[in-house]
Amino acid sequence: MSSVDVQSVTEEIKQKSQFIEAILSEASKVIVGQRILLERLLLALLCDGHVLLEGLPGLAKTLTIKTLAEIIHCDFQRIQFTPDLLPADLVGTMIFNQKTGDFTPKKGPIFTNLVLADEINRAPAKVQSALLEAMGERQVTIGETTYPMQDLFIVLATQNPIEQEGTYPLPEAQLDRFLFKVKVGYPTQGEEKNILNRMSGFTPPRPSKACHPNTILEARQTCAQIYMDEKLKDYILSLVFATRTPEKLGLSQLKSQIQVGASPRATLALAKASRANAFLHHRGFVTPEDVKSVAYDVLRHRIMVSFEAEADGVDSEQVIKKILEHVEVP
Repeated sequence: MSSVDVQSVTEEIKQKSQFIEAILSEASKVIVGQRILLERLLLALLCDGHVLLEGLPGLAKTLTIKTLAEIIHCDFQRIQFTPDLLPADLVGTMIFNQKTGDFTPKKGPIFTNLVLADEINRAPAKVQSALLEAMGERQVTIGETTYPMQDLFIVLATQNPIEQEGTYPLPEAQLDRFLFKVKVGYPTQGEEKNILNRMSGFTPPRPSKACHPNTILEARQTCAQIYMDEKLKDYILSLVFATRTPEKLGLSQLKSQIQVGASPRATLALAKASRANAFLHHRGFVTPEDVKSVAYDVLRHRIMVSFEAEADGVDSEQVIKKILEHVEVP
């Protein structure tokens, strides 16, 4: 791609990505801080991907997602996952109509744009596999009929990192379906004071609608045109392959620490998310910084560390850090 082409793509991106600032500015009326979380949710919308949020209760996860749905003019459903939840509670069921003697489908809460699957690891495997079909295949089967999901359909699942009693850990296959795993942290003292001032009134602030779902669907097409150099593609491949065969990079100590490396889905996710990150920053080309900034969220749930590593207090974050330090940046 010539520099003229890159320049024209950048000009186009600058115009088409104006709505990003509008969304962030509306969100900041309601949400204090949580900029990383908001940006990751926007990246997921641009990549048509799902997000797993890990954080303690009370960190405005539900508020952030609800606010975003309001700003982008989307339907939103919150589903509380519990041990007694059934797949039918999620996807719907066939109802018998006595007048006609026929069965008619009653669609479940998953038929919406943004789904908040709250405490996903509390639900049994059958419910998780029903959600997996919707996430992976973009369709749901009720009875003998298969129904497609909406064009804009994203699952945002939350899990509490502390309470592991009575939970069903997500299987690797399901974890891999999530584009990002985002860790949500506590606000700073200044931010918390801001929250205190803002939320102590009788009527909490409400955002305005800043864009239409079609704008996001169009932006997805634009993201695909963002230029990525061959050297950057090789860089992404090197990062992913370093999780599988670290000894080839001279990272022999990681060999015993990694039980399972990242799948080819991670390669695709890194490329997609890097392009979307460039779009978020109004650029028509991808830089190594784009790749690095999304690497942790794309890889942290796709690398399984070994028992020895866990015993030594090594987690996937530290593994990713070592890999990013070692792989040569183009």
